[in-house]
Amino acid sequence: MIRIISILCLSMFVIMAAAQTPEEKLKELKVELFKPTAPMANYVKVVRTGNLLFLSGHGPTRADGSNITGKVGRDLTTEQGYEAAKQTGIALLSTLKAEIGDLSKVKRIVKVLGMVNCTENFTDQPKVINGFSDLMVAVFGDKGRHARSAVGMYALPSNIAVEIEMIVEVE
Repeated sequence: MIRIISILCLSMFVIMAAAQTPEEKLKELKVELFKPTAPMANYVKVVRTGNLLFLSGHGPTRADGSNITGKVGRDLTTEQGYEAAKQTGIALLSTLKAEIGDLSKVKRIVKVLGMVNCTENFTDQPKVINGFSDLMVAVFGDKGRHARSAVGMYALPSNIAVEIEMIVEVE
């Protein structure tokens, strides 16, 4: 029953949001983007080749620069992991907007790799990464639907709860 209600709510978001820009949808969702943080090592956050943007792995960074940390299944519940994945989506959208200036230029979220810092017995990685995927669909509608992998990791940098990388097609 909860799954049916969630699907109906998500469908309503998609239908209601059809005429809105991604920035308007973010505002409606009360999601604020922020200035992206600098890379942690010797890499760049985005590489563009043709009309594809490859975004490096991002963690659940908040606007103040702090991260959501811990292992899902021990330190965090599946629901808290979902929120960490959503926050990671906000961080990725912040980098994307800084790169292209206007999120209306997004033609499609193409591919996503979601990594969950979790215990060895935790098996609900897809439920965690849904926090990211649900946000992309809420912001971009059908353009936000993507191919995806959701995998468990023994550890992630700085003990972040989630790391996600994505490929985006732009105009």
